[in-house]
Amino acid sequence: MSRVTNVAILAIAIIIPLTSLLIWNSDQNKDVLGFESDQKIVLTSFYPLYEFTKEIGKERVEVFSITPFGIEPHDWEPSIRDLQKIQQADLVVVNGAGFETWLDDLISAGSKAVIVDTSSAILLHSTLDRNEDDHHATSKDPHIWLNPNFAKMQVKTIALNLKTIDPENAGYYEKNANDYITKLSKLDEKIRTEISQCDRKDFLAFHNAFFYFANEYGLTQHTIISGKDQHEEVTPQTLEKIIQDSKTLGFGVVFTEEAIDSRLSKVIADEIGARVLVLDPIEIGDESTSYIEKMQKNVANLKEALCS
Repeated sequence: MSRVTNVAILAIAIIIPLTSLLIWNSDQNKDVLGFESDQKIVLTSFYPLYEFTKEIGKERVEVFSITPFGIEPHDWEPSIRDLQKIQQADLVVVNGAGFETWLDDLISAGSKAVIVDTSSAILLHSTLDRNEDDHHATSKDPHIWLNPNFAKMQVKTIALNLKTIDPENAGYYEKNANDYITKLSKLDEKIRTEISQCDRKDFLAFHNAFFYFANEYGLTQHTIISGKDQHEEVTPQTLEKIIQDSKTLGFGVVFTEEAIDSRLSKVIADEIGARVLVLDPIEIGDESTSYIEKMQKNVANLKEALCS
């Protein structure tokens, strides 16, 4: 290796860490990362919390989603720039219950970010997950936002923390939170009314995301993927059992999810003579629709499964 090459490698080894350190420590005002310094900055871990916080804070809070729209939160890890943003935010709103796998590393690194865990007031359900060694371990089910009444509790937790960091606008946040909670209550009433018209109570979801929803409305969730990871592989033996159980229960609909390959659901549907519809866990956001609209679409598709 030439002397020139050695010098170049040494320079890279020194310059890259120094550059990262300078980016981290210099110009620590919010403008350096595109934040407006005259507003409260709230980072939310993924789409539903982004919408909840926007509904409460409206124009008096700058709200950003740490996980970019269109990206599956389970597959995402924060970059150095994301960590910078987290350090500079006034609040970081997370779902909790183990959903943000990167959160423990952030806390153990001594982050000074003010983290709001919206699952803290909710009684969580434990699930049985298979790990890499094919052993099973319990963990908390994080999908609380799919129960509108738990979503209301998340909204209340966010509002309480916004009032804490910005007491001058406490009344404003309280009103906005109550207005959104009213919308969630109407959604809850709509779901109860429409689901109660159906004779069936069992449905086949793609992965284990709808326990809280099913428990709230007297339904029974069955799943193709038994754990919280949508990318878990299904063995031929498991697939055969799912098909047999689906025939026994008389499923006319097999659900898939947005941003998931629907071929596995279609294989089961073809075997039992059923249709494939979407039951959205509402993890991936976009600007074209809302949480409530997505929930209403879910209910319409569930009615197809439960009432037909």
